[in-house]
Amino acid sequence: MTHTFRVWTPAAQRVDVEVRGSRHALLNDEWGWWQTDVSDAGPGDDYWFRIDGGDALPDPRSAFQPAGVHGPSRIVDHSAYSWNDGDWRGFALREAVIYELHTGTFTEAGTFDGVGERLDHLVQLGVNAIELMPIGEFSGTRGWGYDGVNLFAPHHAYGGPEGLKRLVDLCHARGLAVLIDVVYNHVGPEGNYLGMFGPYFTNRYATPWGDAINYDGPDCDEVRAFVVDNALMWLRDYHCDGLRLDAVHEIVDTSATHIQEEVVTRVEALRDKLGRELWVIAESDSNDPRLVRDRVLGGYGVHAQWSDNFHHALHALLTGERNGYYVDFGSPNDVCTALRQAFVYTGQYSRFRRRRFGRPVGELPLHRFLGYAQNHDQVGNRAAGDRLSHIVSPGRVRIAAALAVLSPFVPLVFQGEEWAASTPFQYFTDFGDPALQKAVSAGRRREFRQFGWSADQVPDPTALETFTRSRLRWDELSQRDHAAMLDWYTALIALRQATPRLRESLPATVRAWHDDDRSLLFYENAGLLMVCNLGAVPADVIEASELPLVLSSSLLDNRAGGWRCPVDTVAIWSRDDG
Repeated sequence: MTHTFRVWTPAAQRVDVEVRGSRHALLNDEWGWWQTDVSDAGPGDDYWFRIDGGDALPDPRSAFQPAGVHGPSRIVDHSAYSWNDGDWRGFALREAVIYELHTGTFTEAGTFDGVGERLDHLVQLGVNAIELMPIGEFSGTRGWGYDGVNLFAPHHAYGGPEGLKRLVDLCHARGLAVLIDVVYNHVGPEGNYLGMFGPYFTNRYATPWGDAINYDGPDCDEVRAFVVDNALMWLRDYHCDGLRLDAVHEIVDTSATHIQEEVVTRVEALRDKLGRELWVIAESDSNDPRLVRDRVLGGYGVHAQWSDNFHHALHALLTGERNGYYVDFGSPNDVCTALRQAFVYTGQYSRFRRRRFGRPVGELPLHRFLGYAQNHDQVGNRAAGDRLSHIVSPGRVRIAAALAVLSPFVPLVFQGEEWAASTPFQYFTDFGDPALQKAVSAGRRREFRQFGWSADQVPDPTALETFTRSRLRWDELSQRDHAAMLDWYTALIALRQATPRLRESLPATVRAWHDDDRSLLFYENAGLLMVCNLGAVPADVIEASELPLVLSSSLLDNRAGGWRCPVDTVAIWSRDDG
């Protein structure tokens, strides 16, 4: 049994590894890599690195941190797991209905195995892909995961490498693809030892969360390789089907080949080698279609991106909120614009940003964008973590669901949304440093001032109860109102799956009509006519008088001159003649 230890630390004069109670010196090459073979080390052994005789440090590429971010790294043999998904080939991203979940709050267990026990629910709901919020090792046992520091190590409290492999295997057996949310714009504050190994960070740029990653400065080649290798690891060693790149608008890279493009290029090469579909989806706040435009046309070639404009337009319309970035939205025409062209802002002035913003998507197909009424950001970054179902009527929740699920985008549903969960999803952390805990709590309160929320409305992110109150309550599924909402989501997803033309990015007809009391939104696509009554009085839908009703969120009267549509109702008819 022999294991090779390697680490990149270009400025070091001496590097040692401690394993099995012994210390071994590593030899370096001209590129800053240090390496040695230890004959009696192997899978399951814990180890540390020491640089120039300093403190014991975990491996930057640690595959497992069983004792957390400050503990030793553990050797993992990825080839030892016996996979059962040899026939899995995945499917095209445009076919996906994605379910975003947080491993720690999705079940009482808060583990990968706990997620696996609820796959029947997801299959019955009709989704065919899950997106795990970040799972790379972060401080403590609870957190959103965006403060990860050991990017190669599945979180120990979730079940570590073996737990993740079991989950992916189970998902593939049930026809579910698995995406991993990865964070390449910053690294968390606690347990972040990367800077002690090499120039992983730069002070030439800044991010809202701290030092920027060094993608384009001196010695950046190995930093870029670190990120690319991490992306490929999730897809190769854990058989995952795709990545969601967090907040790429905060990545500064002036290289001729942007790091996003490099990741996509390498992922596509791995896809061709493995013979199965692999996806890269990015979150961007820039309204810049170059992100998803094909590389031959000067884009980065990312396969799809989150589309916040659709969410903001829908949320502002349904709730009436105009604080923060919602000041730029609120008209029914904003929702129509988003359904037609993804971006509402394509170069016009934004009051929130106080500048012109965005550019048109051009001929890009709309399945290159994700559409959602809720997600972890738009729920969790509210002061109290309240869901849409907590602030509008059930009828309006059903309208939001219909527009998102039957949109020309790839739909995304956030955990618990499908049954209008009573539990909030709040921001929580588990930092061990008291000073950091205090700073995070104070920063969270400052962040919400622009939305008009007072400090006493913001729960303490470091309190255990903030985490526990965010955990889903599965017993709610037996309650009438929650079960009715679940039936609605299930019916919508089934209708989407039965209407393949929705996934072809066909031109949609969208218009709004309103006066003092009446407000109707018409959306027609793929042979379906959807009408949403957002006004104060019932409305007669003359356009559908002779059409068969496919699905409705309330009882409708079919009378001479049209269907009577109650307030806060969405109804869907078929225009297909065969």
